[in-house]
Amino acid sequence: MTFWKATTERVIRTFAQALAATLIAGGTSLLSVPWPAALGTAGMAAVLALLTAVAAGPIGPPGPGVTEAPVSNQ
Repeated sequence: MTFWKATTERVIRTFAQALAATLIAGGTSLLSVPWPAALGTAGMAAVLALLTAVAAGPIGPPGPGVTEAPVSNQ
């Protein structure tokens, strides 16, 4: 369950970041944003984040990252 919780958080974060980047890069006001294109871009980024997490899931420690290292409390 830890894997899916972390993956969900990463997908939501990626969606928000991609949407913000699309809005900022467009330099438009919120009223003139091409919302279907912006949401489509953010949605595709979220899907790719999900696929990356699932592909990386079986290798290494539980979690969505490929390069995550186990944390030691020593």
